[in-house]
Amino acid sequence: MSGLVLKLGPKERVLINGAVVENGDRRSRLNIMTPNANILRLRDAIHPEEVNTPVRRVCYIAQLVLSGDADPEEARLQLLRGIEQLSQILTDADSRERLDAATTAVLADQHYQALKALRCLLPREERLLAARYQ
Repeated sequence: MSGLVLKLGPKERVLINGAVVENGDRRSRLNIMTPNANILRLRDAIHPEEVNTPVRRVCYIAQLVLSGDADPEEARLQLLRGIEQLSQILTDADSRERLDAATTAVLADQHYQALKALRCLLPREERLLAARYQ
């Protein structure tokens, strides 16, 4: 079996190709078989007022593509530029690996995978910003 597997908790919501889908009262598992479907867990969504750091800004652009609020072609350049800027600051091997994965995903129009790779950088960014302001 191929495709994306979503494991949803009770009443969890997910955005699939622009439609909000809410799970029932029990945990469930959905197999998304359609390639390139735009999917976003609403619990993972970054709200506009939370877009206040460099990594969050790049994640938000990928999220806008997944929600259908941004054209993938127009967002591609912004995403690649943002990833390049992040690579100037996040130079450790793990961050580089995540940024490379995000770049590869963007070039392949795999915005879910790009967002997934970029979200891994959020805790690291938070630690770096916290250390800077101590």
